[in-house]
Amino acid sequence: MARIVAIAGIALVVGILIGIGTVSIQRSALSPAARAIKELEPPSGSIPTVVEAPGQRTILKVASSVPTAAAPFGRMVVRTAEKLSVISDGTIELKLHEPHTLAPNSELIDKLTEGEVDAVWASTNVFAERDSALWLFSAIPFGPPAGEFLAWLSYGGGQDLMDTAFARFNIKPIVCTVLPPESGGWSRREITRVDDLKNLRIRFMGIGARVLQRLGAEVVAMPGGDTFNALKTGEIDAAEFSLPAVDLRFGFDKAASHYYFPGWHQQSSLVSLLVNMKIWENFSEAQRNQIISVCGDNVRESLAEGEVQQVKALQEIRARGVAIHTWPPEVLNALEKAWHEVVREEKAANPEFKTVWQSYNSFRKSYAEWRELGYLP
Repeated sequence: MARIVAIAGIALVVGILIGIGTVSIQRSALSPAARAIKELEPPSGSIPTVVEAPGQRTILKVASSVPTAAAPFGRMVVRTAEKLSVISDGTIELKLHEPHTLAPNSELIDKLTEGEVDAVWASTNVFAERDSALWLFSAIPFGPPAGEFLAWLSYGGGQDLMDTAFARFNIKPIVCTVLPPESGGWSRREITRVDDLKNLRIRFMGIGARVLQRLGAEVVAMPGGDTFNALKTGEIDAAEFSLPAVDLRFGFDKAASHYYFPGWHQQSSLVSLLVNMKIWENFSEAQRNQIISVCGDNVRESLAEGEVQQVKALQEIRARGVAIHTWPPEVLNALEKAWHEVVREEKAANPEFKTVWQSYNSFRKSYAEWRELGYLP
């Protein structure tokens, strides 16, 4: 009898150990994000469950200003959500919403300020109608390449000015992606001199549109989705759109045969995660650093991936018979002169623009010697 009891006892212990082992194996098979969610679920049935004390889980309602399937701009917000879920062990989750599902892009800044939206994924130029200074934290005509732009933000006072500009709207901005230069645009006919811009019907967005208008172009504001057909049918003569890899995906080689570089209006573009200030302040220091770290990794990834994608895209575009041009010096010089006229107007009209421009311009002047000495022309 004693032997039977002993055997039964051993069996019970083994059964318990096997059960515990099974729980451990099942838990280890889950991703950190899935495990965090699983721990919030109540135990089922009467089987004992090992549950760790879960961290507080925050789900942010994020409005994307571009389709999340659109590469690279939209795809990077998907990667941000994935990375943040992992690095926070599931305690910070981004619930992504497609454009115009929560509000039109023009209303997002109000929704974010009021807390109806937790965060927005956008280039800050989307909100530049509210304050033209916000142009200077997205893409600047005749502006710097990515390295110099980031240097000003991180070490030249740019981030402090960006924080101040958005604090007026109750928003914390975090630069989360950097895109390489865009193309200068597509044209149905060749542009060889400044006079060719006069009466040119061109789709162009942003502050660069004012530059072209000064040179006599007829600028047409047009949604991206309508641009290809308008160019192909001759409704417009030319169009600025995006990076070569994106232009290729949209088939612009079938709409126009002349492709221009450089993209004088966007030498690099910053994309930001904009967070409601109350939510940002309620995050722990660790959570804030997790978001900043993920965005920093996005900057690295978007820079590297963006550069290699354009190489392949240009090769394909040329193979399809498109004539790839660099802007004639006469045209570039005229565009740059017109840009500085726009800057003078904005400095006179908006003290906030003037303050940010002075910081940015002073940094570029001090950086110029290093740029000229340190890098090959």
